[in-house]
Amino acid sequence: MKILHTADWHLGKIVHGLHMTEEQDLVLQQLIDIIRQEKPDVIIIAGDLYDRAVPPREAVEILNRFFTKVSVELEIPILAIAGNHDSPDRLGFGASIFRSQQLYLATSIKEIFQPIKFSDQETDYYFHLVPYVEPEQVKNYFEDDSITTHHDAMKRIVEEIKKEMSENTKHILIGHAFIAGGMESESEERLTMIGGSPYIEADLFRSFDYVALGHLHQAQRITDDFIRYSGSIMKYSFSEAHHNKSITILELDKAEKKLTTIPLTPPRDLRKVEGYFQDFLDGQVIEPTEDYLQIQLLDDGQIIDPVSKLRKRFPNLLRLERKHHLIHQSLKEIDTIKEKQEMTHEQLFAAFYQEIKGTELTEKRADYIKEIIQDVIVEERGK
Repeated sequence: MKILHTADWHLGKIVHGLHMTEEQDLVLQQLIDIIRQEKPDVIIIAGDLYDRAVPPREAVEILNRFFTKVSVELEIPILAIAGNHDSPDRLGFGASIFRSQQLYLATSIKEIFQPIKFSDQETDYYFHLVPYVEPEQVKNYFEDDSITTHHDAMKRIVEEIKKEMSENTKHILIGHAFIAGGMESESEERLTMIGGSPYIEADLFRSFDYVALGHLHQAQRITDDFIRYSGSIMKYSFSEAHHNKSITILELDKAEKKLTTIPLTPPRDLRKVEGYFQDFLDGQVIEPTEDYLQIQLLDDGQIIDPVSKLRKRFPNLLRLERKHHLIHQSLKEIDTIKEKQEMTHEQLFAAFYQEIKGTELTEKRADYIKEIIQDVIVEERGK
């Protein structure tokens, strides 16, 4: 069984005001070329097919073309799940009809416990599709008030899956989650932390032969080669400038399993460079390019209209910084930013409330805010 694992397409993404749809289309054409060459038996897309709940028309058309090309023309099964950016209702529309073309879309908790089975001459392969779900949804589904965190929710889901797992079969879990130990970037939208941490411990997945993950944008293994993020198909922020984007190929049979990666190359790279202003103009730092750039200037003195001058050589300059400004930023400010990045939605609101009102949020109001935040999260994902 040869499996192609990809995730985090974020079709319809806007980066620094630029629509990336056209370039995403070109990257997916590269992916189709790879599919033709590798001839996988199954294709996995581990969530965040779209960048937002209501994607633009162009993004929908790109996804439709890909599905048609692969599942109808090439006749290769596709297994896809909803990520935290996807609307389960929109992505899942028509899913029962698509199954006739071996296009399997899992968007709700009830579909988790309906594995997709494929077989070869020796082995049965069960694919368990686990779309992104909130802990609250899992708690309500199982009527279990002890489920409060993402780890609790996944633990309960895995326990239920394992009840039906048998010997002499292979099991692949497809999930969209934040596994503890994974390396983040600025592009990932933080998962909700209502009632606790968004992290899930990797030990939960030891019973599976492969865990195909989405959410984190850097391709990486988590404690084991076969618990893996494929990463996003493109760089979506300058924090990803050092990433090498790729897709993962898993070859799995009764006795062995083998992993390889195949690079994806966008029409324009996304890069961070630094140097002195005049050196950029003289071509001593980099040659003129249409790549997307973040330029950090090392100059101390005043520079008149640097952006316009630099864009004559670098038309896709997206961000310009002065390094000395960053150096002189106080450590206190940096610590405050890091602290806020680790706060839950409730904690952020409580900090805002205290700053504005000059007093701490009462327990009664905190409970009310927690309830409102959960309602908003559920409502937004349903749009």
